[in-house]
Amino acid sequence: MHAKDIMSTPAYTVHADAAVAEAVALLERRSITAAPVVDDRDVVVGLVSEVDVLRDRARAGAPSTRRVRDIMSGLPVTAWPEADVADLAGVMVRRGAHTVPVVVEEHVVGIVSRCDVLRTLLPTDDAAQREAQRRLDAYADGRQRWPVSVRDGAATIGGEFDDEAERAAVVALVRTTPGVGTVGVQPGAGGRGAPGG
Repeated sequence: MHAKDIMSTPAYTVHADAAVAEAVALLERRSITAAPVVDDRDVVVGLVSEVDVLRDRARAGAPSTRRVRDIMSGLPVTAWPEADVADLAGVMVRRGAHTVPVVVEEHVVGIVSRCDVLRTLLPTDDAAQREAQRRLDAYADGRQRWPVSVRDGAATIGGEFDDEAERAAVVALVRTTPGVGTVGVQPGAGGRGAPGG
């Protein structure tokens, strides 16, 4: 699994010259703990977090009139969309990063939090079901041809298959989803040339 598979998009950014109050409003409005800071070219130059804001308030003792660039953390750990999630998790632990912007040519295209990574490493049935359905819908060019459910790590696939090769591909996509232990096909599902069990 790659960063692009788990990142949140869009990544809400704040300009380095924005007032700290604007950063606070963004964090509150979007219910996020940190936001990438960008310059006039929309290139990521830092990260501003709740901790940065609290630290600034503790020093100032009153609402700050300073700019985001004055309180932001330096250039954050970044990842590219194809970064392996396991590698990304290791970097986050080693660098103490809670939030990692995903960038393409220095421009932010998404953001990965520790919670996003944890969901892939310790997936719940709901997370596994969402990921399995996302994979199947992508394989079906955006259509939901095969509804999937996951309970106690056991996935069940419904829908019809054009042939045995398609059935095998769908089962493989679900079987390799983190959090899925076993895969079954709903009785009655099948289709032309595809057995139902």
